[in-house]
This record gives sequence, C-alpha cells and structure tokens, in this order.
Amino acid sequence: MMKTNPWAWIPTLYFAEGLPNIIVTALSVFMYMQMGLSDADVALYAGWLCLPWVLKPLWSPFIDILKTKRWWILTMQMLIGGALAGIAFTLPTAFWFQGTMFFFFSMAFASATHDIAADGYYMLMLDEHNQTKYVGLRNTFYRLAVVFVNAGLAKLADKLENYFNMSVVYTWTLVFYGLAGLFICIWLYHSRVMPRSDEDVATQKKASDIARELKSMFITFFSKFELKDTIFAMVFLLLYRFPEALLNTMTKTFLMRPSTEGGLGLTLGEYGFAQGFVGIIGLLLGGIIGGVLVSRDGMKKWLWPMVCAITLPDVVYIYLSYTLNSNIWLVSSCLFVEQFGYGLGFTVLTLYMLYYCKGKFQTSHYSICTGISYLGLMLPGMVSGYIKDIVGYQTFFIIVMACCLITFIVTAFLKIDPDFGKKK
Repeated sequence: MMKTNPWAWIPTLYFAEGLPNIIVTALSVFMYMQMGLSDADVALYAGWLCLPWVLKPLWSPFIDILKTKRWWILTMQMLIGGALAGIAFTLPTAFWFQGTMFFFFSMAFASATHDIAADGYYMLMLDEHNQTKYVGLRNTFYRLAVVFVNAGLAKLADKLENYFNMSVVYTWTLVFYGLAGLFICIWLYHSRVMPRSDEDVATQKKASDIARELKSMFITFFSKFELKDTIFAMVFLLLYRFPEALLNTMTKTFLMRPSTEGGLGLTLGEYGFAQGFVGIIGLLLGGIIGGVLVSRDGMKKWLWPMVCAITLPDVVYIYLSYTLNSNIWLVSSCLFVEQFGYGLGFTVLTLYMLYYCKGKFQTSHYSICTGISYLGLMLPGMVSGYIKDIVGYQTFFIIVMACCLITFIVTAFLKIDPDFGKKK
C-alpha cells in the first residue's frame, strides 16, 4: 500500500521523461540553426542524437539487475541536469560544437535509460486498475513538457535575444543553465516524494541468465508469425513514418529560415505558438479521436482513413513553400491540420505495435518495436537536410508527398484481426 499519493509524483515524473527528449530532438535544432549550421548538418547531427532511443532495448533488461528503478530514475535525472549544465558551460567556448554534441548525446542516453526505469517504476508502484486510471495523467504531462519547450522556452529565447538584445550564444547559455537548475529541482523533489517499494529491488539473476532471456526474447519476437508476415511487419514498422522522417527536422528549419532562403521567417516565439501550442492541440485531439474510433469499430475499419490522415495533410507544406505566406494564423491553421492528421494516423502504428507484441515478453517486444520505428525516423531524417539543400524546400516537400506512397504500400501488406482494438 503506497503512502504517497500518485498525484505527487506521476505528473513530475512524466514531465521529466518528456523534457530531455524534446530538448534533444527539437531545442537542439533551434540552437544549432541560430549558431549557423546548415540544414544538412542540422539534420545529420540531430539524427545521430536519436541513436540511444533506437538502441535502448539492448540494455533495458540489465536495469533489472543493478539497483532499483527508483535509483535509476534519480541517477539519470542528476546526469540529465549535469548534461544541461555542460551544454551551457561549453557554448561560449571555442569547442562549443564538440562540447554540446557530447553533452546532448549524454543526455539522450540518460533520457532513454530514464524512460525504461520510469515506465518500470510506474508498473511496480501501481496495480493494474491504477495503471489504467493514471495513464491519461502521465500522457498529459509528457505532452506538457513538449509544450513547455516548443512554446515556453522558444518564446523565452526569442525575448532574451530580441527584447534584451542578447547575443545568440549568451541567450542559449542562459536557457540551458535555467534548464539545468529546473532538472536539479526535479531531482531534489523526487528524492523526497517518490515512494519506495519492497517490490522495487534488483533481481537476483546473473548476467548470463539475462543474456539467455535476451536471446529467447529476440527469437520469439521474430517468430510470432510466418516469415513472410514477419518481414512485412518489420518493413511496416520501419517505413510507415517515412514521410514524417523526412519532414521532422526540415519543417522546423523551413518555418524559421528567412524568405531569402525559401523559409517562412518565423521568430522562435511565433514558432512556439504555431507548432508548440496550436500544433500540439491538433495532435492531442487527433490521438483522442483516433482512440475513440478504434475502440468503437476496431482498427481494421479505420486503417485506411487513418493512413490518409497521417500522409495527405503534409500537402500544407507545399502550399506554404510556394506562397511563403507567414501570417501566423494561416500557418497555425495549416500546422493544426497537419498535426491533427498525424495524431489520428499515429494511432495505427501504436495499436499495431500492441497487436504484434501480444503474448510472452510483451513489454520487451514493444520496446523493440519502438526501437525499429525510431530507426525508421532516424535514418531518413539524417539525409533530409542534404536532399533539401540540393532541391530546395518546394521540390523537397513535393518529394515528401510522393514518398507517402511508401506508407500506403507497407500498410497494404498488413494482416490484422478485424476485431482488434474494438471494445468487448
């Protein structure tokens, strides 16, 4: 029986889980853009920073061997705070790029490990009923971390730079020192309020036992279905979000590059409002509606409408790249439509991973699925900047729309139970 109310630690734990992820994947892009890196370099290095989330299934079982989930959470939060301070410390130096990349990568590794420990701790501290009861709370605060970075911090950086006439380096130094202080406060708070549990103990298994379990886990993962269906499933996980992988970094640069470079020239504050606030509302609504529809009618009935939803709204970027209309309300409306469609269509990927992972090793298999999916985002994203630099934003977005065919093709080969997802 827990003595601490879950409301005391779930919101801050999942805010702390979302914060470093969005700092690495989005805030680093803004910073490197303003520090003078080209789109090709920004996309390449931002892609490399995603690697720890791709590989985290490989070390996740060993977190059960060493220490407790609570220990891992608190230790990773200290490391994340230290990495944020390291970024701030190295920004004004001559080796700022090498230093910040090292600390961003360290933060990504600590964040991926924190994800594993936090989800494990959540399942240990709550029974099945309460896990379901609080899932909305944890997801909400994870998304609030995204809003905090994309809307709040972007706006803050914009004000520091423009209203207080600060240099780019000094602006980002202050932002990252502030984030380091925030994370140290989160660590201190969790050190005091996160409850301990008799069940949260290191396992008595040896490394050799874990290695055997890992082997069994991977064998069962790739032998759930016939070889042909397994190959189709892996290709689907890898390529379903191929258009998004190309867009992920380039939409950020497009929205903020000046019109002389083919972009819309939004300020950080305007970007924060359009993408970090309005876009997130569209994403949440799309996800909620997608879940309701599948729960009512099953996943197979809504499969193709949702596939269209995740791909076709990408056409808004073709429109914006040709008109270069930077009216904040028009841009926000376009991003709302695109993010709403993404939220709706992402339901397909989430539910298919749950469908594929049914049975033994469900949690570990889901982690592998997310790793494969993340790899599908990482690899195309790394070259997206080079493609855009060669052809320009207008042709690049047309290429992205053509690549939506890939999403349709890999979906066409899926085999899904017609009743999967439907409420019994």
